[in-house]
Amino acid sequence: MDLATRRRRRSLFLLFLLPGLSISSWVTRTPDIRDALGASTGQMGLILFGLSVGSMLGILSSGALVARYGTRPVVGLGTVLVVVSLVTIGMGTLSGAAPVVTLGLALFGAGMGSGEVALNVEGAEIERITGRAVLPALHGFFSLGTAIGATLGIVCTATRLPVQWHLLAVASVAAVILIGAFGGIPAGVGRREAAGPGTADGGAGAASPVWRDTRLLLIGGVVLAMALAEGAANDWLPLLMVDGHGLDASLGSVMYAGFAAAMATGRFSGTVLVNRFGRATVMRASAVSGAAGLALVIFAGNPVLAGCAVLLWGLGASLGFPLALSAAGESGPNPAARVSLASIIGYTAFLVGPPGLGFLGEHYGLRGAMVVVLVCVIGAIFLAPAVGSRPGPRESERAGGDGDAAVPQAVPETAAQDIPEAGEAAGGRRPAP
Repeated sequence: MDLATRRRRRSLFLLFLLPGLSISSWVTRTPDIRDALGASTGQMGLILFGLSVGSMLGILSSGALVARYGTRPVVGLGTVLVVVSLVTIGMGTLSGAAPVVTLGLALFGAGMGSGEVALNVEGAEIERITGRAVLPALHGFFSLGTAIGATLGIVCTATRLPVQWHLLAVASVAAVILIGAFGGIPAGVGRREAAGPGTADGGAGAASPVWRDTRLLLIGGVVLAMALAEGAANDWLPLLMVDGHGLDASLGSVMYAGFAAAMATGRFSGTVLVNRFGRATVMRASAVSGAAGLALVIFAGNPVLAGCAVLLWGLGASLGFPLALSAAGESGPNPAARVSLASIIGYTAFLVGPPGLGFLGEHYGLRGAMVVVLVCVIGAIFLAPAVGSRPGPRESERAGGDGDAAVPQAVPETAAQDIPEAGEAAGGRRPAP
């Protein structure tokens, strides 16, 4: 790997860490934010709806933005929005203004949604250049950032540091990270030149074959289920442990930190596990772990057992998103558009998840609401074979016969050349949250 590629990969590690640090910083303070706003569980669901709407707007616009300007400016703009959102959420909490907090969450969602799309296209390009699986480690840095942010959130909650000062400090750190890492992202990646007559890609016509790919839709189902499992914890885990199991706010934040640490552990070990056991097997095991953890959190009456089960939940949810994105990229021609389409299906979970779970939680309690997430993750167990590699004979030989482990090599050579053309995702989309 040459020096420029190493620098680029390091920059991606930092830029993936930044949204994880940011999201966990305000998630761990959701009990304090709720109390400052005087909001009920249902009202918190509506406030979190701002995050969902912002995420979908960012994701839906990201394909066109990357196609026109490339990944670099989209990453920069998205990260700036994340920084601004933290300040906005803090100010809304200070003033007790729920609409301001909702606006801050919408800015966060728009920045993270658009930035994550571009970052994942960058990660797919690094995989193509190096011939190595990179996305699990990149998402591992997101989870590492989440764990760091959650730990800081625990300290801030325990010491009763006002939310606005906590989030302002995190915003300052995020700005420094952006300034230091942004220079490593090259210009022009993903930018698409105008398609000439008779070109198969571009325009609305390119999306039709992608939508008709049955395997890609099954992969999208896996992304949907596993993104919902991850997103449900990001949005509701502290409140779930506080309201559902009687823990105080500090212990609720500890549970979230444990979830984030388990996510980071699973993602950093993902490449080794996939190389040894194959992607479909690892995905199935992840879904089983996630389902077991969720079931114990929902049905266990002992809060200690439920707290331990959070680790199973985190390990199970950790690899679903990055492995499914890798599978989508190699599922056929035009990998960037396929990654984008699978991601937009997954991000539907972020649109319907927070308000939907909040509505159910208002009527049945948050533990009862999580049954919906459990059912989806159980479904992912049966969809897991869709994420297995489909290498041709040459790829199987390079993989030593274990085609399912050959993630980067399984991408057809002609399709791999299209990876930078992420703009074709305009009709499909991208992460990854």
